[in-house]
Amino acid sequence: MNDFTEYVTARSAWLRKVAYLLCGDWHRADDLVQAAITRLYASWPRAARADNLDGYVRRTLVNVYLAEQRTAWWRRVDLRGADHDSPPSPGPDLDSALDLRAALDRLPARQRATVVLRYFGDLSVAETARALRCSEGTVKSQTAKAVDTLRGLLAEPIREGRA
Repeated sequence: MNDFTEYVTARSAWLRKVAYLLCGDWHRADDLVQAAITRLYASWPRAARADNLDGYVRRTLVNVYLAEQRTAWWRRVDLRGADHDSPPSPGPDLDSALDLRAALDRLPARQRATVVLRYFGDLSVAETARALRCSEGTVKSQTAKAVDTLRGLLAEPIREGRA
């Protein structure tokens, strides 16, 4: 299990960032990461043999997020507006980053997961389809709907990084 501890220690910041982009709340992101790491621990012998361990863990995290979206718990307990959220780290264009995060927060869960995997995770259509266990056509349509919604919410074109 030493390999498990080393992997989780090395990748926990990345997992937390992906989880935050999925859910929009640092505390909920921590819960998602904890649930994903727990699942990873339970299946570590199989996961450690995976060709792409990051992909395996990312899929687990997205599955945890999507499963939680289907429950009523997250609708009853929503801490996104609470004052105790960690402040965003300053970047070159903080206002745009905040606008994008707010717009991402308004997307349906499946579209949000697709956009995060495609553009933040830099996955291809095929890789995203495998991660979400859906067809490539579904990834393309969900991405197109999400980008159209984001364009409308942001009232200016989004520069697309991948075709």
